[in-house]
Amino acid sequence: MKRYCLALDLINDEKLIEEYKHYHQSVWPEIKESISSSGIENMEIYLLGNRLFMIMDVNEHFSFDEKAKADLANPKVQEWETLMWKFQQALPRAKPGEKWILMDEIFKL
Repeated sequence: MKRYCLALDLINDEKLIEEYKHYHQSVWPEIKESISSSGIENMEIYLLGNRLFMIMDVNEHFSFDEKAKADLANPKVQEWETLMWKFQQALPRAKPGEKWILMDEIFKL
């Protein structure tokens, strides 16, 4: 199993952040299915202020490229992503259109 950690910011607005958290208390079933069917075995998202931190544990079948292709072909995922973009803002170092940015591991015990 491989682990990836990613970061993204939310728009720094308390009402929007609370609404974002509310959506993540009841993620749409189609979104959960798209996550697990891509090879993601476990996913956790943490919040500090307006900074999000995601941990993904994936199996040997997972591919970022394949997940992106499947997401583009899935209308429900596209609906979710459009809705979530209302709350999210790209990190300063993000490329155009890039949301979650992969973090580098710098320490492991």
